[in-house]
Amino acid sequence: MLARLQQAITVSLILLATSWVAWFGLHGLWGWALAGALSILFGYALFLGLEFVMLALTRGDDPAPRATPAQLLQAWWGEVLSAPRVFCWRQPFRSNAEPDFLEPAHAGRLGVVFVHGFVCNRGFWNPWLRRLRAAGVPHVAVNLEPVFGGIDEYVQIVDAAVHRMRDVTGRPPLIVAHSMGGLAVRAWLSRCPPGDAVEHVVTIGSPHGGTWLAKFGVTPNGLQMRRANDWLQELSDAEHRREPKQPYARFTCFFSHCDNIVFPPSTATLPGADNLHVPGCAHVHLAFQPEVFSEVWRRVSGASAPERALLAQ
Repeated sequence: MLARLQQAITVSLILLATSWVAWFGLHGLWGWALAGALSILFGYALFLGLEFVMLALTRGDDPAPRATPAQLLQAWWGEVLSAPRVFCWRQPFRSNAEPDFLEPAHAGRLGVVFVHGFVCNRGFWNPWLRRLRAAGVPHVAVNLEPVFGGIDEYVQIVDAAVHRMRDVTGRPPLIVAHSMGGLAVRAWLSRCPPGDAVEHVVTIGSPHGGTWLAKFGVTPNGLQMRRANDWLQELSDAEHRREPKQPYARFTCFFSHCDNIVFPPSTATLPGADNLHVPGCAHVHLAFQPEVFSEVWRRVSGASAPERALLAQ
């Protein structure tokens, strides 16, 4: 569903820009033709810029390091380059280009389950999937649907992926989740019996404490990502009932002071987790940083520091 929607949006933008250029070019108004086409194709960069302005204005006394103007500009540019690759190519046209990788020979291996975020699909993870397949690491990437449903509706999808992995490897998996995917994983985990449901969970820019930007959300999952909402509180209560002492001991949370979607920045952290700050990275771009891949690779391979550095490049 999401792939078809994003295909339609991408093709429509290209056709609109082409028609604009053709119309104004036919009348010799090449300045208008160029300006209009650029606005249609790159107007999203202005919208991203507005998100960074809101990030800077709403951080308050958040304990994360304060981003400098240069870091915010760097993050904005990284997101300008990353967003079309994800939302106009990988997800709409390449969502099944990298299939799940599960083989009988993977018995005993630590596998990875990937869970994407809001308005995304499994194509988000294509660069990760290529790397892990080349390294022989078993992996499964889910599609969370309905796209605009409640986060609790994704629990069975995560559960099915975990069971597929365990049926082949015989081991609880490592889960890597981006953005809202981290909440879907927590919702699933809160329903599991205490014990070995998962080896470890790595979240990347997940709104564990909600996000200021979700005040504009109208979908069920968007409302569940608002700051201090009842659903998040109930989830936290369930997690503490399941693991009263250290409910987040098996979590690593990557966050950034330049995250233009999940802010204030510390909302992407969890108490007692290994919270790792990556400076100067925006929301989508954060998922493809060498530090993030290196941490996951360390866990699935037990690689040495030089090997981790080589694969993170």
